[in-house]
Amino acid sequence: MKKLLLTAIMTSSLMAGNFTLESNDIQGQLSSKQEYNSFGCSGSNMSPELHWKDAPKGTKSFAITVYDPDAPTGSGWWHWLVVNIPATTTSISTDASAQGKLPKGAVETMTDYGSAAFGGACPPQGDKAHSYLFTVYALDVEKLDVTAKSDSALVGYMINQHVIEKATILSYYGRDK
Repeated sequence: MKKLLLTAIMTSSLMAGNFTLESNDIQGQLSSKQEYNSFGCSGSNMSPELHWKDAPKGTKSFAITVYDPDAPTGSGWWHWLVVNIPATTTSISTDASAQGKLPKGAVETMTDYGSAAFGGACPPQGDKAHSYLFTVYALDVEKLDVTAKSDSALVGYMINQHVIEKATILSYYGRDK
């Protein structure tokens, strides 16, 4: 049986502002819809709906990441990286990764699952519940010079070189023994 824990929503920013990230799909908790479908997990592997508001002045594009700092790797686990989202975009629909419904020009890059697509939660069975950080970044450039084959370290570096402000939803997910 899967154990789902309450989701805490928080906004973090580099500059004081009202930039906010919300989701209609992960209110209160992650579900089996956002669970991976491999590595012993049997979820639907659907990227959640995300929407944001009050982007800071000077925003020229957005990036989205999903990161698990609790993965037993020593460096966490990157579940999703999307860059070059046009500045006019304010939302991503449910299952946009698998359905090919990302905004025109957006690029999904390599995750730690080894693919350029959303990879859902899949903490080791019986491990403590893991934290999942869903973050949207407002960037000061229209495009990052990366491709679908770029790895998470390079993409993270490029995002951090151009971030104006960011907003995060913190969620938890665990699996019983």
